[in-house]
Amino acid sequence: MIYISKDLVEQIVEHSKREFPNEACGILSGSQGMVKKVYEMTNTDKSPQTFFMDAREQIKVLKGIRSTGQEMLGIYHSHTASEAYPSGRDVELAHYSDASYVIVSLKNKDNLKIRSFKIKEGKITEEEIKIV
Repeated sequence: MIYISKDLVEQIVEHSKREFPNEACGILSGSQGMVKKVYEMTNTDKSPQTFFMDAREQIKVLKGIRSTGQEMLGIYHSHTASEAYPSGRDVELAHYSDASYVIVSLKNKDNLKIRSFKIKEGKITEEEIKIV
């Protein structure tokens, strides 16, 4: 289970909307499953179907997270025209087995969906998002 405040969920959703028609992406940090901060990242793919984080930006953010005593809890991204479920490429690029993979679907802009998954060795397991 991942815990996140309503304000941080809104930040993720707003970032996803701003990046449309391309996918948005970012990193979630915190401790003990509670997200404390959202880092909006640059999608170097600039694509409506894929995302790839800027490597230098990612290293800087991860060092910053460690310096605060927190940990990377997850990675989020948006799907612009498909469901909030990991694509084959998402699974292929899921290199952090302990991370939560949060996906925002913009497929139906009047009814956005946000879901979270654990992806370990290619196996996808949905986890609950608890908004606190």
